[in-house]
Amino acid sequence: MGDVLAPAYLAAWAAQIGALSAFMGGFASTILVMLLTHDSRRWAVKWAAGLSALSAVAFIVAAVATTTLVAGSHAEAPASVARQAAHGPARLMAVLFFSLGAYGLIAAIGCAGWVRSKRMGWATTVVAGLGAVAVTLNFVTF
Repeated sequence: MGDVLAPAYLAAWAAQIGALSAFMGGFASTILVMLLTHDSRRWAVKWAAGLSALSAVAFIVAAVATTTLVAGSHAEAPASVARQAAHGPARLMAVLFFSLGAYGLIAAIGCAGWVRSKRMGWATTVVAGLGAVAVTLNFVTF
């Protein structure tokens, strides 16, 4: 997080992460509402709902942080705002909360299959595990 990024690059990066966060946050919120209306007290429903809530909130924080970065990266931003965008906590918050949202949503998807059956639970757990590995490889190699 210590690298100083060019304002145009930072704005483009933040716009992409912000848009994806808004979209995925809506998806996580939809899963949450569906699970909260499910008439079951099974552990899988509770875990999937909790992880969906965590994911939705994390994506909201990431979207707000990236909005700060986009505004601060604008060519006509006041110097103090630009400095805050380049060196402040918004960039770290965007990365951390986007990551938390992504892994939380993947985990919720993994838990969701257990609501239906043991077989579906194993299937969604395997798919979620593969997704988590793919996301991790993308983060590590970026």
